[in-house]
Amino acid sequence: MMQVRGLISTVHADAAGVALSLAPDNLRGMTTTADGDRVMTIIESTQLRSVIASMDDYLMNLAIADETTTLPRKKTGNKNREEEG
Repeated sequence: MMQVRGLISTVHADAAGVALSLAPDNLRGMTTTADGDRVMTIIESTQLRSVIASMDDYLMNLAIADETTTLPRKKTGNKNREEEG
């Protein structure tokens, strides 16, 4: 049977935090790792549709994970600017 593999590689300010946030949602055949400022996820299946559906779900989770790891920095950055000005 043919094996289908998809790779998603993205850059983040807190790549380790994003990868840790995503890992619990990984399905069988998915691995998520962080290396420097990159998060890499490999999705494998014997069905192309399964890989595409998993990538679609993953990208939504990725957007939320990235936002939740950067939001505290943005708020802190804005607060510091207000205090300085």
